[in-house]
Amino acid sequence: MRILLVEDDPLLGEGLKDGFTDAGYTAEWLGDGEAARAAFAGGEHFDLLVLDLGLPRLDGITLLQTLRRNGERLPVLILTARDAPDERVRGLDAGADDYLVKPFVLDELLARVRALLRRAQGRVENVLRWRDLELDPVGHTVTRAGAPLELTAMEFRVLHLLLAAQPQVLSRAQFEERLYGWDGEAESNTLEVYLSRLRRKLGPTAIENIRGLGWRLAP
Repeated sequence: MRILLVEDDPLLGEGLKDGFTDAGYTAEWLGDGEAARAAFAGGEHFDLLVLDLGLPRLDGITLLQTLRRNGERLPVLILTARDAPDERVRGLDAGADDYLVKPFVLDELLARVRALLRRAQGRVENVLRWRDLELDPVGHTVTRAGAPLELTAMEFRVLHLLLAAQPQVLSRAQFEERLYGWDGEAESNTLEVYLSRLRRKLGPTAIENIRGLGWRLAP
Protein backbone atom coordinates (compact mmCIF):
# COMPACT_ATOMS: atom_id res chain seq x y z
CA MET A 1 0.00 0.00 0.00
CA ARG A 2 1.38 3.39 -1.04
CA ILE A 3 0.63 6.45 1.07
CA LEU A 4 1.27 10.05 0.06
CA LEU A 5 1.83 12.44 2.96
CA VAL A 6 1.58 16.15 2.17
CA GLU A 7 2.92 18.10 5.16
CA ASP A 8 5.03 21.27 5.24
CA ASP A 9 6.54 20.72 8.71
CA PRO A 10 9.88 18.94 8.06
CA LEU A 11 10.10 17.37 11.50
CA LEU A 12 6.56 16.00 11.40
CA GLY A 13 6.90 14.98 7.76
CA GLU A 14 10.03 12.92 8.36
CA GLY A 15 8.59 11.40 11.51
CA LEU A 16 5.32 10.37 9.89
CA LYS A 17 7.05 8.98 6.83
CA ASP A 18 9.19 6.82 9.12
CA GLY A 19 6.10 5.81 11.10
CA PHE A 20 4.24 4.71 7.97
CA THR A 21 7.30 2.85 6.73
CA ASP A 22 7.75 1.07 10.06
CA ALA A 23 4.09 0.03 9.84
CA GLY A 24 4.77 -1.68 6.52
CA TYR A 25 3.54 0.94 4.06
CA THR A 26 5.39 2.54 1.18
CA ALA A 27 5.31 6.24 2.06
CA GLU A 28 6.12 9.33 0.02
CA TRP A 29 6.35 12.77 1.63
CA LEU A 30 5.90 16.09 -0.16
CA GLY A 31 6.12 19.50 1.45
CA ASP A 32 3.69 21.59 -0.60
CA GLY A 33 0.35 21.28 -2.35
CA GLU A 34 1.58 22.10 -5.84
CA ALA A 35 4.14 19.27 -5.76
CA ALA A 36 1.34 16.89 -4.75
CA ARG A 37 -0.93 18.14 -7.53
CA ALA A 38 1.89 17.61 -10.03
CA ALA A 39 2.49 14.06 -8.77
CA PHE A 40 -1.13 13.10 -9.41
CA ALA A 41 -1.19 14.93 -12.74
CA GLY A 42 1.90 12.96 -13.75
CA GLY A 43 0.11 9.65 -13.23
CA GLU A 44 1.48 8.67 -9.83
CA HIS A 45 -0.74 6.14 -8.04
CA PHE A 46 -1.37 6.20 -4.31
CA ASP A 47 -3.72 4.15 -2.15
CA LEU A 48 -4.28 6.88 0.45
CA LEU A 49 -3.55 10.58 0.91
CA VAL A 50 -2.74 12.12 4.31
CA LEU A 51 -3.17 15.85 3.84
CA ASP A 52 -2.32 18.95 5.87
CA LEU A 53 -4.40 22.05 5.12
CA GLY A 54 -1.98 24.95 5.66
CA LEU A 55 0.34 24.17 2.76
CA PRO A 56 2.56 26.52 0.72
CA ARG A 57 1.95 27.12 -2.99
CA LEU A 58 -1.42 25.32 -2.99
CA ASP A 59 -3.53 24.92 0.14
CA GLY A 60 -4.91 21.55 1.18
CA ILE A 61 -8.59 22.31 0.51
CA THR A 62 -7.88 23.55 -3.02
CA LEU A 63 -5.70 20.51 -3.70
CA LEU A 64 -8.41 18.17 -2.44
CA GLN A 65 -11.12 19.86 -4.51
CA THR A 66 -8.90 19.67 -7.59
CA LEU A 67 -8.24 15.96 -7.10
CA ARG A 68 -11.94 15.17 -6.66
CA ARG A 69 -12.86 17.19 -9.76
CA ASN A 70 -10.27 15.22 -11.71
CA GLY A 71 -11.86 11.94 -10.65
CA GLU A 72 -9.38 10.86 -7.96
CA ARG A 73 -11.26 8.52 -5.63
CA LEU A 74 -8.50 7.49 -3.22
CA PRO A 75 -9.32 7.91 0.48
CA VAL A 76 -8.12 11.18 2.00
CA LEU A 77 -7.38 11.83 5.67
CA ILE A 78 -6.96 15.47 6.64
CA LEU A 79 -4.34 15.96 9.36
CA THR A 80 -4.34 19.53 10.65
CA ALA A 81 -4.20 21.81 13.67
CA ARG A 82 -7.45 23.47 12.58
CA ASP A 83 -9.98 22.12 15.07
CA ALA A 84 -12.97 24.45 14.62
CA PRO A 85 -16.21 22.66 13.68
CA ASP A 86 -16.61 24.74 10.52
CA GLU A 87 -13.10 23.72 9.39
CA ARG A 88 -14.01 20.05 9.86
CA VAL A 89 -17.20 20.51 7.87
CA ARG A 90 -15.32 22.36 5.13
CA GLY A 91 -12.72 19.61 4.84
CA LEU A 92 -15.24 16.79 4.75
CA ASP A 93 -17.44 18.63 2.25
CA ALA A 94 -14.39 19.17 0.02
CA GLY A 95 -14.04 15.40 -0.28
CA ALA A 96 -12.08 14.17 2.73
CA ASP A 97 -12.98 10.78 4.20
CA ASP A 98 -11.64 11.48 7.70
CA TYR A 99 -10.34 14.40 9.75
CA LEU A 100 -7.79 14.16 12.56
CA VAL A 101 -6.65 17.16 14.60
CA LYS A 102 -3.05 17.77 15.70
CA PRO A 103 -1.61 16.92 18.16
CA PHE A 104 -2.45 13.25 17.72
CA VAL A 105 -1.24 9.80 18.73
CA LEU A 106 0.48 7.81 15.97
CA ASP A 107 -1.38 4.63 16.87
CA GLU A 108 -4.71 6.38 16.33
CA LEU A 109 -3.55 7.75 12.99
CA LEU A 110 -2.47 4.28 11.87
CA ALA A 111 -5.80 2.81 13.01
CA ARG A 112 -7.67 5.41 10.96
CA VAL A 113 -5.43 4.65 7.96
CA ARG A 114 -6.23 0.94 8.25
CA ALA A 115 -9.95 1.67 8.50
CA LEU A 116 -9.90 3.89 5.41
CA LEU A 117 -7.96 1.30 3.41
CA ARG A 118 -10.36 -1.44 4.49
CA ARG A 119 -13.32 0.58 3.28
CA ALA A 120 -11.61 1.50 0.02
CA GLN A 121 -10.19 -1.89 -0.88
CA GLY A 122 -12.36 -4.50 0.83
CA ARG A 123 -10.50 -7.01 2.97
CA VAL A 124 -11.65 -10.16 1.18
CA GLU A 125 -10.94 -8.97 -2.36
CA ASN A 126 -7.64 -7.45 -1.32
CA VAL A 127 -6.01 -10.61 0.05
CA LEU A 128 -3.09 -11.76 -2.13
CA ARG A 129 -2.42 -15.48 -2.50
CA TRP A 130 0.40 -17.72 -3.67
CA ARG A 131 0.20 -21.46 -3.11
CA ASP A 132 -0.72 -21.89 0.58
CA LEU A 133 0.36 -18.36 1.50
CA GLU A 134 -2.03 -15.42 2.05
CA LEU A 135 -1.08 -11.78 2.58
CA ASP A 136 -3.56 -9.14 3.74
CA PRO A 137 -1.99 -5.75 2.92
CA VAL A 138 -4.60 -3.84 4.91
CA GLY A 139 -4.47 -5.96 8.06
CA HIS A 140 -0.70 -6.45 7.67
CA THR A 141 -0.93 -10.20 8.23
CA VAL A 142 0.65 -13.15 6.45
CA THR A 143 -0.40 -16.76 6.90
CA ARG A 144 0.94 -19.98 5.46
CA ALA A 145 -1.32 -23.02 5.50
CA GLY A 146 -3.45 -21.03 7.93
CA ALA A 147 -0.63 -20.40 10.42
CA PRO A 148 0.76 -16.87 11.04
CA LEU A 149 4.10 -16.15 9.35
CA GLU A 150 6.30 -13.64 11.18
CA LEU A 151 7.93 -11.06 8.90
CA THR A 152 9.73 -7.79 9.50
CA ALA A 153 8.18 -4.64 8.03
CA MET A 154 10.58 -4.65 5.08
CA GLU A 155 10.18 -8.38 4.44
CA PHE A 156 6.43 -7.80 4.37
CA ARG A 157 6.79 -5.01 1.81
CA VAL A 158 9.09 -7.05 -0.45
CA LEU A 159 6.73 -10.02 -0.33
CA HIS A 160 3.76 -7.75 -0.99
CA LEU A 161 5.44 -6.43 -4.15
CA LEU A 162 6.23 -9.94 -5.37
CA LEU A 163 2.67 -11.13 -4.76
CA ALA A 164 1.08 -8.10 -6.40
CA ALA A 165 3.30 -8.45 -9.48
CA GLN A 166 3.01 -12.21 -10.01
CA PRO A 167 3.65 -13.78 -12.47
CA GLN A 168 5.64 -10.81 -13.75
CA VAL A 169 9.31 -10.19 -12.99
CA LEU A 170 10.23 -7.13 -10.90
CA SER A 171 13.53 -5.42 -11.69
CA ARG A 172 15.88 -3.95 -9.11
CA ALA A 173 14.86 -0.44 -10.18
CA GLN A 174 11.16 -1.26 -9.70
CA PHE A 175 11.80 -2.70 -6.25
CA GLU A 176 13.90 0.23 -5.10
CA GLU A 177 11.49 2.89 -6.39
CA ARG A 178 8.55 1.26 -4.59
CA LEU A 179 10.45 0.45 -1.41
CA TYR A 180 12.47 3.62 -0.95
CA GLY A 181 10.56 6.26 -2.90
CA TRP A 182 11.70 8.85 -5.36
CA ASP A 183 14.59 10.21 -3.33
CA GLY A 184 15.51 7.17 -1.27
CA GLU A 185 18.83 5.41 -1.51
CA ALA A 186 19.69 1.83 -0.61
CA GLU A 187 22.92 -0.07 -0.16
CA SER A 188 23.79 -2.11 -3.23
CA ASN A 189 23.02 -5.49 -1.63
CA THR A 190 20.10 -4.47 0.61
CA LEU A 191 17.43 -5.97 -1.65
CA GLU A 192 19.28 -9.29 -1.88
CA VAL A 193 19.43 -9.45 1.92
CA TYR A 194 15.65 -9.23 2.23
CA LEU A 195 15.07 -11.67 -0.63
CA SER A 196 17.45 -14.12 1.05
CA ARG A 197 15.57 -13.81 4.34
CA LEU A 198 12.27 -14.44 2.57
CA ARG A 199 13.70 -17.53 0.87
CA ARG A 200 14.65 -18.90 4.28
CA LYS A 201 11.07 -18.44 5.46
CA LEU A 202 9.26 -19.48 2.27
CA GLY A 203 11.64 -22.11 0.91
CA PRO A 204 14.81 -21.94 -1.21
CA THR A 205 12.96 -22.17 -4.54
CA ALA A 206 10.10 -19.79 -3.71
CA ILE A 207 11.69 -16.71 -5.29
CA GLU A 208 13.29 -17.01 -8.71
CA ASN A 209 16.15 -14.81 -9.89
CA ILE A 210 15.72 -14.27 -13.62
CA ARG A 211 19.24 -13.30 -14.65
CA GLY A 212 19.47 -9.81 -16.07
CA LEU A 213 15.79 -9.09 -15.43
CA GLY A 214 14.92 -9.37 -11.74
CA TRP A 215 12.90 -11.56 -9.39
CA ARG A 216 9.49 -13.21 -9.20
CA LEU A 217 7.63 -15.81 -7.19
CA ALA A 218 8.05 -19.27 -8.66
CA PRO A 219 5.06 -20.29 -10.82
